[in-house]
Amino acid sequence: MTPPAGPPDTAVRLSDVRAAAARIQGAVLRTPTIESDAVSRATGARVFLKLDNLQPTGAFKERGAANRIALLTPRERRAGVVAMSAGNHAQAVARHAALAGIAATIVMPRFTPATKVVRTESWGARVVLQGETLAEAAAHAHALALAEGLVFVHPYDDPAVIAGQGTLALEMLEDAPALQAMLFPVGGGGMLAGCAGAIRELRPDIAVLGVEVEGYPAMAQRLAGTPVSVGGPTIAEGIAVRDIGEVPLAQLQRLGIEVLVVPERAVEQAIALLAEGAKLVAEGAGATGLAALLAFPERFAGRCVGTVICGGNIDARILANVLLRNLLRDGRILRLHLSIPDRPGVLADIATRVAAAGGNVIEVSHQRLFAAPSVQSAELELMIEVRDTVQGNAIIAALEAGQYEVRRG
Repeated sequence: MTPPAGPPDTAVRLSDVRAAAARIQGAVLRTPTIESDAVSRATGARVFLKLDNLQPTGAFKERGAANRIALLTPRERRAGVVAMSAGNHAQAVARHAALAGIAATIVMPRFTPATKVVRTESWGARVVLQGETLAEAAAHAHALALAEGLVFVHPYDDPAVIAGQGTLALEMLEDAPALQAMLFPVGGGGMLAGCAGAIRELRPDIAVLGVEVEGYPAMAQRLAGTPVSVGGPTIAEGIAVRDIGEVPLAQLQRLGIEVLVVPERAVEQAIALLAEGAKLVAEGAGATGLAALLAFPERFAGRCVGTVICGGNIDARILANVLLRNLLRDGRILRLHLSIPDRPGVLADIATRVAAAGGNVIEVSHQRLFAAPSVQSAELELMIEVRDTVQGNAIIAALEAGQYEVRRG
């Protein structure tokens, strides 16, 4: 008697990743891996960056989408595909379906920014806005797949997608063979699972780690066997996942992969370091691997470390805010509140003292009617650009020497 068949083997191995690499060659950009002197000096490690933010849709998701679509049968191609996403996976599926001449439907939550909807539609996809959450959008996508006979392309819980994502690790190892550790951002877990599967067979000497942001450590919690508790605002919205992939989870458990959890502030610092130091634009999820180097410098000091800048789709306003917040934290923008006498010449005296100390006033708010405790005084708020905290302290000392009451904002 034939024994009953066991569960399907969903493990993604080096052979799967190599097959995916051959399959998607020419459809997906082979992005460069560069050594960054600025990032290395800031972290104390020798750092190599894989620039998948240079993909046509701005993110690594192209790899998995291209591989999954390439594996469709003729019948499935005629039927078309459906996917659920609020961002990078949506554009990746839409693009590679268009390149293959396949109809694509993308279900996006109603809150999805209009720019992402327009970008997805620009690839010829039919966009359906449904649900208040990703989970509700996913449920509608599955319903459409059943009702219309479409092939559902999961963003991370699919061995073919996982194998496609793993191709970036092959490229990294070819370009930077000296690597001793590799860091991968984790949302649903597809990229880490695919890359870890390839690396463990090719280079078992290399430490492979995942990285999650502290508000959404779902994979770390599942690996530890603890209840999943996630939520709250995060700049790393691309990896803000509650329901991780079961296929990636099994892969990471099989390989014994560790996942680090980084604070939100480290992600912002990583975005700023990439922009100012490496001259690279990264979204929050795309900078999370570097955030681990900033949050845990002692673990990587002196080692040769690689990480992927897996996405560059960040809103310009958010990027500007991150850079300004980082300037404040670094002491390169000084925010001061002064209680000043309300008489002629005071503002000119303050400006002269700031200028003499080398500061550059970039914003002034002068309030005499409501904020001041007396009609004989006024409240002044200054934003001053400085070189560093030493110069900032010198400016404060110069103002206090003029008998002004100064408070840091």
